[in-house]
Amino acid sequence: ASSRQLLIPLFQNEEEDEDESDNDEDSGTDHFNSEKSGTRLQRCERHGAANSSLPDTFQTSHLLFYERFKAYQDYMLGDCKPSEVKAFTADYLEKVVEPCDWLALWSTNVFDVLVEVCDVDLKDLKACVRLVLPLQCDTKGCELTEEAMKSLLEATEHKVPLQELQVVYEQSGDFDHTALALEHLRFFYKHIWRQWDEEDEDDDFDYFVRCVEPRLRLYYDILEDRVPAGLVAEYQSLLENCFQCFQQFSVLRSGLSTDSDSELDNVSMVEGLKLYDQLETFKRKLHIIENPLLRYVLGYRGNARQQCVQSRGLRASGMKVVHVVTASCSAIQLQSLLSDRLLPLCSSEDTEIQFHKDPVSAVEKCHQGDMVIVLPGIYSVSSSIFLPDSITVEGFGLPDEVVIEKKNKGDSFVESTGADVRLSNIKFIQHDAIEGILCVRQGTLNMENCVLQCETTGVIVRTSACLTMNMCDLYGSKGAGVEIYPGSVCSLVGNGIHHCKDGVLIKDFADELDVMPLITMENNVIHNNEGYGVILVKPNNGEQHAVPLDISEDVAMKADLYVRKNHTEPTAENNSAGSDAASTSGRKWQFSRQLSKNKETSCSRAVQDLMDHQIFVSIQGNQFRRNGMGDLGTFFY
Repeated sequence: ASSRQLLIPLFQNEEEDEDESDNDEDSGTDHFNSEKSGTRLQRCERHGAANSSLPDTFQTSHLLFYERFKAYQDYMLGDCKPSEVKAFTADYLEKVVEPCDWLALWSTNVFDVLVEVCDVDLKDLKACVRLVLPLQCDTKGCELTEEAMKSLLEATEHKVPLQELQVVYEQSGDFDHTALALEHLRFFYKHIWRQWDEEDEDDDFDYFVRCVEPRLRLYYDILEDRVPAGLVAEYQSLLENCFQCFQQFSVLRSGLSTDSDSELDNVSMVEGLKLYDQLETFKRKLHIIENPLLRYVLGYRGNARQQCVQSRGLRASGMKVVHVVTASCSAIQLQSLLSDRLLPLCSSEDTEIQFHKDPVSAVEKCHQGDMVIVLPGIYSVSSSIFLPDSITVEGFGLPDEVVIEKKNKGDSFVESTGADVRLSNIKFIQHDAIEGILCVRQGTLNMENCVLQCETTGVIVRTSACLTMNMCDLYGSKGAGVEIYPGSVCSLVGNGIHHCKDGVLIKDFADELDVMPLITMENNVIHNNEGYGVILVKPNNGEQHAVPLDISEDVAMKADLYVRKNHTEPTAENNSAGSDAASTSGRKWQFSRQLSKNKETSCSRAVQDLMDHQIFVSIQGNQFRRNGMGDLGTFFY
C-alpha cells in the first residue's frame, strides 16, 4: 500500500460523518468507529537487526504532507490557541488510542524493549506499561538486564511518554488508529511544537494557521529539497540558539523574587530583559524562514561553501589563455573562429589556446585575464559555475545557439565574485533548482545579450556587488526576476523581464540603511509578471498600517487590501528607532499598493513613483505592461 493510503482508516467515514452531523453526542468520533477489515498500514521491518527477537512495528513515518495537514487541522488541533494545545491533543488521543492491552516497543536512544500497555494517562501524555517476560530488548552500546529494566520502570512509576512507544504490527487493523495517533503525536512534538509557543503574549490566535501549517510546509520543503542547504543550516542554528536562550531565560525567571529589591535581583532582572530581547529576535528570524512568502521576500545571505572559492590571480608565467569550449565543430565553424576571434586574440606570444568539452572545466582552469569562448551547442552541467577571477565568457553565436543548462538540484547556477567578469551571447537554462540562476556576490559582472530561463529567483545582486545587465531576456522565475540588495550598484538597460513572480525586487533592510543601493533602469520592458513590475521591501517606520506576522502564502495576491497611509521616506533616525523596536516587540508586516491606473506604454504614474525614491540614479524609457498587481508595490516589514 502506498503512503497515500495510510490515513484511510482514520478518514474513510468522513463523508458519512457529515451526513450524520445532527448526532451531536457522537459526531466527533463517528469516523473512528469504522468496521475493522484488516490493517491498511505497512509493516516496518527491523532491518539491520538480524539477531533481534523484537517484533516488527507499523510503518507510519512516511506520511505525505496533506495527510499530516488534515490530521492536525481536522482532528488533533483544529482552531485551538497555543495554551489549549495539550487539552486538544489529549481529547484527540482519548478518541483513538486503545486504553490498554496492546504491545509496543519502548524506543529510546539507548534501548528498544518490548512492553505491554496497561493504561494511558492522557493528561500527562504517558502510558502505564509492564515488561513482557522473558525480556525482549535491543541495546545500543550498553548491557541491560531484566533487573535493571525493572528498576528503571519502578523509578518512573511504570509510566513512559507516549511519544516513545511504537505499536507492534498486527494484521487485524484493531490498532491502526492507535499507531497513527502516536505517529502524529511524535511528529508534532519533534518537528512542530516549540517550548516557547505556550508563552506567546498574543495567545488569542489560531495556532494551526499561525505556527503548525508554515512549520509543516517548511519540513516538507526541506525534505523534498526545495530549500537551499545554506538556509536549512541557518534555520537549524537559529532553532538551537533560540532553545538555549529560552532555557537560560526560564532558569533566570524562575529564580527571581517578585517582592525583593536586592541588588542581585535587580541585576538578574536586567539580564533577563536582555535574554528576552534576544529570544524575541531569534523568534522573529524563525518566523521569517518558516513563512513561505517572507522566506522568498527577505531571503538569506548564502552559505560558506559558496563564498570559499578564491581568486587564482595572474599566472606566474604571465601567460594568458583562450579556452575554447566545444564537443565537436565543423571545419567552417573552426575557420570562422580562427579568423574572427582566435587570431586577433592570440597575435602575441604570451597567449595560448586550450580546448575543453564543457564550460565548467574551462572556467575552473581560468586565471585572471583569460577568455572562455563557447561554441554553439547544448552543454549540460551538474555543478555550479564559479567566477572568482576577472575573465570573459562569451558565446560564439546567438544566445539560442549557445545553451548551458543545469538540471540537478543544488546551489546557484552561476556565482560571480570576480572584480571584472563579463558574460555575453549565452542562454542559461535552469531545471529543478533551489537557488537563483545567477548571483553577483561581490565584484562586478557585466552581462550582455544573454537569455536567462529561470526556475527560482533570477539574478541576485548582493551588498557591495555591481551588476550591469544590457539587452538580456529574463523569464520564468518563481521569485523575482532581479533581486537587488542594499549597498549594491545595479544598471538594467534594454532588458526584457517577464513571466516571473515579480519583475524587480529591491531590498532595504533596517540594519543596512547606511548604504543605499544605486540603481539605473532605462528602456526595460517589464511585463506579464504575476505580482508587481517593481517591488520595494522596506522597514516599517511605525507610520504604516500594519498587518500581523501570520500572513498566509497567498497574501501577495491580496496586497491591494492594504493601502499605505501617511507614508514618508525613512530617515536614519527613525530607522534606528524601528530597529530597536523590532528587537523587543517583533516586526509587523504589510503590503502597500501603488498602482498605475494608466496601463499605456508611458506608465507615467509608475515612473513618477519610482523617481521619488533616492535609490534610483536614472530611470527613463521603461515600459510596464500587464503586471498582475501593478507596476510598483511596497512591502513593509
